[in-house]
Amino acid sequence: MVLTRQGLRFAGRRLPCTIGRGGLTRNKAEGDGATPIGCHEIVGMLYRPDRMTPPVDWAEPIGPGDLWSDASGAIDYNHHVRAPYAGSHEALRRADPLYDLILVTDWNWPNAEPGRGSAIFLHQWRRPGYPTEGCIAFSRKNLHWLAGQIAPGTRLIVPPLALAQ
Repeated sequence: MVLTRQGLRFAGRRLPCTIGRGGLTRNKAEGDGATPIGCHEIVGMLYRPDRMTPPVDWAEPIGPGDLWSDASGAIDYNHHVRAPYAGSHEALRRADPLYDLILVTDWNWPNAEPGRGSAIFLHQWRRPGYPTEGCIAFSRKNLHWLAGQIAPGTRLIVPPLALAQ
């Protein structure tokens, strides 16, 4: 998978997508809203079992207590955690459909550096052109297609000039 100005290029297709409101960055920081430049891998897939069937056999269900730690100083920073959790976190089970299906990247994972950013996912967009908080987002249809095509370890390349190509 390669991010380009025209979208994400994969398996002979170009999928329209949106990136972080902070654009692309080599120096990702927690809360900057930027999508990190680099070569990443897909390390997990999470889905809402109350809203869809498993897209692939290696996908893991998102339960009511599933969270993602964005507590920079915590030992489990940038990891999947469960409630109750005292540190800063993001709920994976949302009222909106953005996280019904999540492709988890290895950005700053598994050995997270404090403050270097967390929860860099591929997920559903709010609407075309609406930026994310640093993730890459797609239409529901394209995200589901992509989920069915990838395997753990699939590479995601975010080149520094992706938006200028």
